[in-house]
Amino acid sequence: MKYLFLICLLIILSLNAFAQSTSKYTISGYMKDSQSSESLIGATVYNQASLAGTSTNQYGFYSLTLPAGSVELVYSYVGYNAQTCSFRLSRDTVINIALEGALHLQEVEITADRTSRIQETTQMSSVNVPIAQIKSLPAFLGEVDVLKTLQLMPGIQSGGEGTSGLYVRGGGPDQNLILLDGVPVYNASHLFGFFSVFNADAINNIEILKGGFPARYGGRISSVLDISMKEGNMQKFSGEGGIGIVSSKLTLEGPIWKDRTSFIVSGWRTYIDVLAAPFIAMANNQNENDKFKVGYYFYDLTTKINHRISANDRIYLSAYMGDDKFYVRNEFIHRGGGYWQDDNNEVRGKSTMEGGLKWGNVTAAFRWNHIFTPKLFGNTTLTYSRYRFNTGTEVTEVRYDVDDDVSPPKPVTVREYFSIQYNSGIQDWSGKIAFDYLPSPDHYVRFGGDAIYHTFNPGVFAIRDVTVKLEISASKLYAWEYSLYAEDDIKLTNRLKTNIGVHWSAFSVHGKFYNVLQPRVSSRYLITPQLSAKAAYSRMAQYVHLLTNSTVGLPTDLWVPTTDVLRPQTSDQIAVGLAQNFRGNYEISLEAYYKTLNNVMEYKEGAGFFDVSDTWEQKVLQGNGQSYGVELFAQKKTGSFTGWLGYTLAWTNRKFDDLNDGRRFPYKYDRRHDVSIAVMKRFGKRIEMSGTWVFGTGSCVTPIVGIYDVAHPISNQSIKYGSAYQYGWNANPNRVYDYGERNGYRMRAYHRLDLSISFIKEKKWGERRWIIGVFNAYNRKNPFFLDVEEKYLENNAKQFKYVQYSLFPIIPSISYNFKF
Repeated sequence: MKYLFLICLLIILSLNAFAQSTSKYTISGYMKDSQSSESLIGATVYNQASLAGTSTNQYGFYSLTLPAGSVELVYSYVGYNAQTCSFRLSRDTVINIALEGALHLQEVEITADRTSRIQETTQMSSVNVPIAQIKSLPAFLGEVDVLKTLQLMPGIQSGGEGTSGLYVRGGGPDQNLILLDGVPVYNASHLFGFFSVFNADAINNIEILKGGFPARYGGRISSVLDISMKEGNMQKFSGEGGIGIVSSKLTLEGPIWKDRTSFIVSGWRTYIDVLAAPFIAMANNQNENDKFKVGYYFYDLTTKINHRISANDRIYLSAYMGDDKFYVRNEFIHRGGGYWQDDNNEVRGKSTMEGGLKWGNVTAAFRWNHIFTPKLFGNTTLTYSRYRFNTGTEVTEVRYDVDDDVSPPKPVTVREYFSIQYNSGIQDWSGKIAFDYLPSPDHYVRFGGDAIYHTFNPGVFAIRDVTVKLEISASKLYAWEYSLYAEDDIKLTNRLKTNIGVHWSAFSVHGKFYNVLQPRVSSRYLITPQLSAKAAYSRMAQYVHLLTNSTVGLPTDLWVPTTDVLRPQTSDQIAVGLAQNFRGNYEISLEAYYKTLNNVMEYKEGAGFFDVSDTWEQKVLQGNGQSYGVELFAQKKTGSFTGWLGYTLAWTNRKFDDLNDGRRFPYKYDRRHDVSIAVMKRFGKRIEMSGTWVFGTGSCVTPIVGIYDVAHPISNQSIKYGSAYQYGWNANPNRVYDYGERNGYRMRAYHRLDLSISFIKEKKWGERRWIIGVFNAYNRKNPFFLDVEEKYLENNAKQFKYVQYSLFPIIPSISYNFKF
């Protein structure tokens, strides 16, 4: 740590000394939307005379140091009209720019080769999708989903039909660092994985990194998803929302103190439980003895306050809270007769069963931005993140005494009581400080560090009845995680640019101290002004892990730490590629990558959530993996017709000493071919159409190659099948399954077409939009899972065969969105 601090300090001082000159001055400020004062992230600023330029950071701040004299600055951002500012530079100057959004993207008058700069940046394996495009694409059940849109990108796939999980370049769901305003989100899914927790109406910017990771990111080994929330409209009160077939949402924002303080609050809730209530009541009315109540809902609430203290200081306070809840209650009335030893129809007792699942996230962040000098920008952040779930069932049976002539009858005997509960979770407190230092147009230096205090609750498993109380719990674990980083984006020549950095992280748990030094480097070389070659290497380390053996996000997925038994996961990734820009409006990239993964985790054979005979550390194995492939991405970013084409050819493998006889096997989500096409077309101001088509090689499953019924060795009873008897078996034979190669069989290929059309109308109060969509338009029966079906033939022989089960047929949807 000491030496790394010294290295960072020496880099900064040397660059500062190099950049100091009496003939150079710095232009700095913020870029924002003229209507809402929302920060424009990644907007470009360049001097038209020298072509020296820079881009805004995550808070819209920029800094550009130029020689004294005449300058002609161009401020631009995709989807906005550019502004030009000409003057004579003779001192440090602050210029805050408010860009106006173009009415139609095809009318944007921007020097396109300066706003579409895929060939110029050192960053590769990065995807940034505008929120407007995400909202325009077809959505499952009409619900716009950020993560499902990202699944349409090369190198990123879902975990299954309709799910929102991300599997990036052969990595698992726990290997993605998902940040909401800089705070890690541990469970990013609702409805068992079918919706993500992110409300697109409250989001300002989304970027996902699949490789070539800059040094400022760490903590996961496969990807980084960085989501920035809106800051709130500082100019006027506004809002937007929508009503769909399964949920509704509303976002409100506006100034508390115009041009100084703003707020935004956004809510989203399903009403599946409300829609089901009348049908449940109807069923209950038809049976007076058996009453039940069942329901499911989720909600999200996001809020943020943004305050400008001075020209150099801003503070932000943001929070997110979301929960999923599934509940069921069944009440059965026992009347006279039978077990209750009474022949009349009097109420003699009642049985009640209650159960459910509940899980959710809470995150909060406090940020302070400070401009120390026109070249040095600092951000200090304090964050809190908590994820927890609980699940359980309770059964009670009560007997009444009706002989006392008391109404209602008094309970006299609890004949049965049973309950089972499970609770688990993870909680983080953290502090982070980060600096952006821009000594000259040829250097963009970032450095900083953070510390995280983790509390892991691997689970408390409690079983109780009238006479027995059993509680099996894994002790809470407390751990510290630290990191330091430094990086510099250096322009070496007009053709060669490099981002070089180092990330150091450490983890302290149970007296054990791990640390990993993670070098990062990425470069681009301009072959022509429109074509560049890129290469990157990055090492990543991860100290928290997700134990799961399901294909969707369930509450039984457990977050656990690295311990003295389980080592941290690490990965090394190399990527090379070409990036080309055509006419400023078309981009195409071709990338090849190779990634190794070490100490990845998997459940042992037969182990799982409900196995309480071992501790969680004894249920898992660690092994290694590799992933490699080629990705093609072609995109049209502006105009009335936009969209992209993505193709991935990939291989992903795993190897564990105690699985598959120690032989390497395909990862569960190994997918050889993956194709996605997304198109959006706007017809004037009134109609917008979009469609997506996806194709993927079938998912891997482990095949059953044999099934045997094994009798008890000391029993010789017979069991009847149909009208005949088979002898030599006990009454309850044990069934044994013989499995083949792990993940050695593939299901059928997956493909699907989704369509959407929007009817837009400007109203006096704002805009309204009717959206009609179709999920799985040609009703493809895609495989969700396979099961073995048993059938008896005429000769009493058994026949077993695989049966495919599909999840979603063609599903139409309609929703109403509004904005004011």
